[in-house]
Amino acid sequence: GGEDFLPIWSPDGGKILFVSDRNGFGNLFEKPTSGATNEEEILKTEERKWPSDWSKDGRYVAFTSASPTTRLDLWVLPMFGDRKPISFLQTPFNEDGPRFSPDGHFIAYYSDDSGAYEVYVQPFPPSGAKWQISSGGGMQPRWRRDGKELFYMAPDRKLMAVDVNLGKGTLEAGVPKLLFPTSSLGYVGPRNLYECSADGRRFLINSLKSDAVSTPVTVVVNWTSDLKQ
Repeated sequence: GGEDFLPIWSPDGGKILFVSDRNGFGNLFEKPTSGATNEEEILKTEERKWPSDWSKDGRYVAFTSASPTTRLDLWVLPMFGDRKPISFLQTPFNEDGPRFSPDGHFIAYYSDDSGAYEVYVQPFPPSGAKWQISSGGGMQPRWRRDGKELFYMAPDRKLMAVDVNLGKGTLEAGVPKLLFPTSSLGYVGPRNLYECSADGRRFLINSLKSDAVSTPVTVVVNWTSDLKQ
């Protein structure tokens, strides 16, 4: 009765959270991977929304919500208690792609508040502190499992890496460095362009078919025409 899309795993692999249009405009559903029970609607609002990450302790889900007044905003959904969404970042600009640090004390995201999309990190819960990670544009941040490196996609589809040092409510970021160019499917939008392994040494990337493949040409030989001029 509707589209189901943008799934994310729970940290223990026991559940999948996804978006569905079956009962409205992009609500969040949860289903056990065992198939023992049917999916359950866990968040229904008037705005379109999509999840990006589940904290490693399983307690929170970070998601983006599209507001008619503040555009794209970042929210956190507690997976316990009354499950009332918590506002993380609401501005007149677009914020998207939130990702929890492995220790759960920071959230990386991207925003166009500078006029172009850049990757930032803020503490969770928010304290007012903010650090810019990317330089020259960036989207879709991903943490290495030990929290010592952040990856992101540059506007020219190059995969970048930044060394980070997390402290108690503080962060130190190094200079972005190029890992390798990609042929990813796009740049802007909620689609997950890539994921990285826990050690940051392997990447799974949705890629466009290579333009280097030439179009075949068929040549017919010894051809004659019976048509009379």
